[in-house]
Amino acid sequence: MSAHELVTPATAPFALTVDSGGDRIPTTGGSPRLSWKAPVGGAADRYEIDAVVDDRLLPLAEVSSSAFVEWPWAALASRSRVEWRVRAARPGATWSRWAAFEVGLLAEDWTASWISPAPPATDDDGTAGRRPAHLLSVDVELDQEVRSARLYSTALGLYTATINGSRVGAVELSPGSTSYDRTLYAQAADVTDALRVGVNRVEVELSDGWYRGEVGAFRVPAEWGTTLGFRAELHLELADGSHRVIGTGDSWISALSRITGAGLMDGQTLDLTAAEAPPRPVLVDVVDAPPIEWSPAPPVRVIEVREPVGAWEIRPGVWVLDFGQNASGRLRLEELGPEGTRTVIELGEHCGPDGDLSTAHLDSHRPGEPATLFVQRDEVVAGPTPASFEPRHTVHGFQYARITRHGATFDPSTVSMRIMQTELERAGTFECSDPDLVRLHEIAEWSFRGNAVDVPTDCPTRERLAWSGDYQVFISTATRLFNVHGFTRKWLRSVRDDQLEDGRITNFSPDGRRIKHHVDQQFAQMTGSAGWGDAIVAVPWELYRDSGDRLVLKENVEAMTRWVEWALEQARTKRHHVRVQRSPEPEWFEEFLWDGTFHWGEWIEPRQHDADGRPIDPVQADPMAWFTADKGEVGTAYLHRSTATLARITGLLGRTADANRYAALAEHIREAWQAAYLRENGITSVDSQASYVRALSFGLVPEQLRAAAADRLVELIHAADDHLGTGFLSTGDLLPVLAEMGHTDTAYSLLRRRTAPSWLHMLDRGATTVWEDWEGIDDAGQAHESLNHYSKGAVVRFLHTHLLGLRQDEDSIGWRSVIIAPVPGPDLEWARGSHESPQGTLRVEWRREGDELVVDVDLPEGTTGRLLFPDGYELHVRAGATRAARPLPATAPTTDHDAALATAQTEGRS
Repeated sequence: MSAHELVTPATAPFALTVDSGGDRIPTTGGSPRLSWKAPVGGAADRYEIDAVVDDRLLPLAEVSSSAFVEWPWAALASRSRVEWRVRAARPGATWSRWAAFEVGLLAEDWTASWISPAPPATDDDGTAGRRPAHLLSVDVELDQEVRSARLYSTALGLYTATINGSRVGAVELSPGSTSYDRTLYAQAADVTDALRVGVNRVEVELSDGWYRGEVGAFRVPAEWGTTLGFRAELHLELADGSHRVIGTGDSWISALSRITGAGLMDGQTLDLTAAEAPPRPVLVDVVDAPPIEWSPAPPVRVIEVREPVGAWEIRPGVWVLDFGQNASGRLRLEELGPEGTRTVIELGEHCGPDGDLSTAHLDSHRPGEPATLFVQRDEVVAGPTPASFEPRHTVHGFQYARITRHGATFDPSTVSMRIMQTELERAGTFECSDPDLVRLHEIAEWSFRGNAVDVPTDCPTRERLAWSGDYQVFISTATRLFNVHGFTRKWLRSVRDDQLEDGRITNFSPDGRRIKHHVDQQFAQMTGSAGWGDAIVAVPWELYRDSGDRLVLKENVEAMTRWVEWALEQARTKRHHVRVQRSPEPEWFEEFLWDGTFHWGEWIEPRQHDADGRPIDPVQADPMAWFTADKGEVGTAYLHRSTATLARITGLLGRTADANRYAALAEHIREAWQAAYLRENGITSVDSQASYVRALSFGLVPEQLRAAAADRLVELIHAADDHLGTGFLSTGDLLPVLAEMGHTDTAYSLLRRRTAPSWLHMLDRGATTVWEDWEGIDDAGQAHESLNHYSKGAVVRFLHTHLLGLRQDEDSIGWRSVIIAPVPGPDLEWARGSHESPQGTLRVEWRREGDELVVDVDLPEGTTGRLLFPDGYELHVRAGATRAARPLPATAPTTDHDAALATAQTEGRS
């Protein structure tokens, strides 16, 4: 047996994984789940698994699946080291390569105490987000060589660790963002090479982080706790065969760090001239923490380093650097100047017409209150010896940096950008003959990557909160771009942790404001919105459809049920005030209208302009009118979709009575939506682009009126000079709905429109990420709202599902059955792309050759497909490579193709 074989036999299973994160090596709980893929021709009904645990060979286990296979032996003990391999259970089958993972230190086996920094000399230890970091340390004396060493650690706060000055691990922002009252993850690192015979210094810098830093645009102090904490165990396997554990406890000491201020939102300050603070004993076991667990998500890492692509001195001692890409991360300065030199770094995503950094568009405003000014600022004071500066206790969203250094020279070549994100594996690729569409795909990817920093934030700057609505509209795009399975399961844990007692889902999770404990606050009245709370249903469902992992449904079904039941109760018991004024007695259908509570609504549709051409913000212009507006069309549509989806989920989980009840309720809600919001001619009462997109996408319009509703949608688009008019919730479905209804010409016209509001307008204005506002940079070069908000980037799903033509069949789970139905747009000569499914890699490429469309399809073992040509011809394809060609229609796609395309679109939007 060897874990270092270099070649996987072509007939052997491959891509062996466990469903857990880890630093360099996966680290799991005691009952991990195993997955692998089979080569073409190598699938089997049953597989054999061979495993070695701590050099102990286990008996062969036989299983009947290849995805998310439960650990087939007794639960593993803490710190187990496992190697495993798999083969088909048939004579002569070839074994896979060996794969390895470790079990973390399980909650019941931790013996170390929680330690906390010594309290400050005064009762006030600073403002949230600007407090100094603390240095916790201990000396470990060793009288013999170390054969193996693991450091298991976690914190209430944010921590970095070193041993003898060497950094521990490669993970950033540990222990990550969770709802700390209920969930806390630990990290494991191999520190064997850092230890030596003699005295070893273990040091930990501990700052506020998410735990007691700032929350959101208005920088509200987090309420997870008031006292920082750290817990760790260093496990050593020594040369003589003995085992030794050094844990946190009263032998550790505490001192203030030279990090004089640290906040994830505002930045970090380091003073290398500061004298070492006198050490004091740590506090022991003064914090309360939930049991320690091991995250299913990959860790946050530095995944790319970028040098400046431009640098200019705007005034003496003040430079602006352009890194060419808006992203999340930090700067590293290799040279700090002579002792006492102060370098100030201010970061943002826009450079104004004057060439200076501009961040005013990220200031936050409440009607009638002073603005909260946006700040991302790091600062370092050089010490007596040469050093670098890389602030690891903060993270920023930026493309530009303004660096101020007086009294010493500054060389821009000594600065680099460290891009940080959760280490997501790529799941999908896309290319085509139109470079603008390729670039649009790139900026959408960058926008999501910049917001995938441990949790799916809305933007990496102003708020940096994991808003549920953003991920709800993007999840089916996210699964096409990256493997977000563990990342999403981790976030859903926080959504469940934060759920209110009455069943409402918070607007964002983890919720550092802890709205569930402040239900009388105004913001609590804005909690429980359609399209946002519905993430608890939509996100697990899309994740299940993509992966086939039924555990995702089991983990979330109770939270889904509580959310849907709360929404149903609001529909039954509350009416919008306009309906009450119109008639004291409700109409027959009103018990299924969800219009009597707060909804964010479509959100950020293209704005109207005043007489001077300035955009009008409806929230700022008339807050009360916006707050109380009837958004029941949106609310009722989402109530239908979530209830119908819950019916499917409960049916899959064997809860037949629940499934039947929710299916019946979903039909009642559909009928109520039609009665309240749809006229007999297919026109909606709202008569907006978004209302038609939502109604057609959610299946709310009767079959006989779908064409009329789609025609009206196209009329509204043409009336807007072929510009879109959708906002936050429905933009991602706009182009697929048009294609489904046979209006692919309009879909491509919108996609390639270059004037605002449009996607390519962003490109023409230099966007490197997707904007929050359709007019993120105006004609004068001034920025508005966030320039890195990934939700509108959901359009790139259309590039995969329609332009390329690859999508999952409606009845398929985990990509076992697919549809390939390319929709070649005008002037497009070719497209190619791929998707990494649980079965393996799916590849599609099409190109025009004369009057023919030639399509190449390559499917993995375990996947079948249907290839639909624009002329309506259908070909069934199986695992392996297939090439087919058909004449292109001389004009627009035929009616048969439109019907086939509509069927395919209705059958699945993965």
